Amino acid sequence: MQEHGGRLVAKVLKSRGVECLFTLSGGHLFSIYDGCKEEGIRILDVRHEQTAAFAAEGLAKATRTPGVAALTAGPGVTNGLSAIAGAQANNSPICVLGGRAPELRWGSGSLQEIDHLPFVSPLVKSAQTVKEPGQIAAMTAAALDLAAAAPSGPTFLDYPLDVVFTEAEVAIPPLPAAGEAQPAAGVEEAAALLAAAERPVVMAGSGLYWGHGEQELQALAEALGIPVFLNGLGRGCLAADHELAFSRARGTGLQGADVALVVGVPMDFRLGFGASFGEETKIVRLDVAPNKLSANRAPEVDLVGDVRASLAAIREAAGAERRSERWLEQLRGVEAERRQAEREELDDPRSPLHPVRVYRELGEVLDRDAIVIGDGGDFVSYAGRYIDTYQPGCWMDPGPFGCLGAGPGQAIGAKVAHPERQVCLLLGDGAFGFAGMEFDTMARHGLGVVGVIGNNGIWALEHHPMKFLYGYSVAAELRPETRYDELVESLGCDGVLVRHPDELRPALERAFESGRPTLVNVLTDPEVVYPRKSNLA
Repeated sequence: MQEHGGRLVAKVLKSRGVECLFTLSGGHLFSIYDGCKEEGIRILDVRHEQTAAFAAEGLAKATRTPGVAALTAGPGVTNGLSAIAGAQANNSPICVLGGRAPELRWGSGSLQEIDHLPFVSPLVKSAQTVKEPGQIAAMTAAALDLAAAAPSGPTFLDYPLDVVFTEAEVAIPPLPAAGEAQPAAGVEEAAALLAAAERPVVMAGSGLYWGHGEQELQALAEALGIPVFLNGLGRGCLAADHELAFSRARGTGLQGADVALVVGVPMDFRLGFGASFGEETKIVRLDVAPNKLSANRAPEVDLVGDVRASLAAIREAAGAERRSERWLEQLRGVEAERRQAEREELDDPRSPLHPVRVYRELGEVLDRDAIVIGDGGDFVSYAGRYIDTYQPGCWMDPGPFGCLGAGPGQAIGAKVAHPERQVCLLLGDGAFGFAGMEFDTMARHGLGVVGVIGNNGIWALEHHPMKFLYGYSVAAELRPETRYDELVESLGCDGVLVRHPDELRPALERAFESGRPTLVNVLTDPEVVYPRKSNLA
């Protein structure tokens, strides 16, 4: 039976398990919407195309399956570029479908006529234009399958208006057969180093999560008694309350290690470009893709292969003799000492609130499987230190690309993926300005996301360093005590203002219990300076 191109697109999406399409309405996409309606695929429209792509990424991060966004031609696609670039940096499997001016009139100056491929191509695994209706099914399936294939990442496909509205009769390609996962070459050398180590550490990140390696990592760590540090999407791959999970002792652990197994983490600014590890530390790098940051510190052993299979092979070859008990006791002492030192900030009674006080209260109301999304500078930096994560896929942030405005979209995608779970969106008041209108999206679609905004009236990540360098600050001030809670109320959500610490926990409890999209607007002290040590450049 002949069907128009949009219905072919939707049939492919359904064949790959896609249940939701994130978009902002555009005429170039109408046939795809018709196909999704026919196939029972939810269409969730947002207020900015960037958010559609971020929402696709939020779903992908929450499920480890591809998220799909449809962006209309021209400015619709260009509006999504920052989100696509963020997905590239995070290896997030998203597939972005673009509208495009008609092929038969190309070069005549149709509405929003622009060739997307030259500027999208550097950000994605593949970028193509479908030129014939008969190619729609095969090319759409290939884009989705490539996004999911390791190393995962974004793909892009656009459909000229006349092509996607034209009928064709084609079969839907089957899912590709899964190949047998193979461990990386060199696992025996890595295993020997770890087995002989007296001060081993694991530093694991997003590549561990995308590689489904959390169970094998835990088994290896338990067999050899290896302390584990996590960042990015790796957070939660070992529960925060596991005896081998450490966070506060990271500097001591990485500097003092004799062997470090670095799993799915690039040697970028987050690891001091490699200088976070001691000069004598032997580094074993494991990831599914070759090292892209060859200008930084090179590992002694570089393993490129399937993460889960490689971890299993290392554990089998290393045995189960634990040499690290003294090392673990040392790190536990550092961990306990630093947690005790934090109590003063956690219990701080000041008004406006110390940002850390927010995280004390949040920690008492969040479920173990709550999904927490961070979007901001200093306020979210504190969250990275104080929010504990207990399950994989429960922590999201912009990632190393650092694009503010990612939070509302990722929260929308996470809530679509797991409507039964708490989804908590942490926002700086600066970050709120990028995508605060998406609370309208949450209200319209009944998404009970709870937002918590740290409202200090400044761009703190810039304000305090400028004052330190120059004695003054410019372009880093916001309106003090802006009533963002009243703003979201006008969009159909609930809002509450918190000025004093004793108001916070009741506000959070009510917000999560209501099931409605809510913003808790917390006034925080602008004089608090985040103790930043890392070299971002």
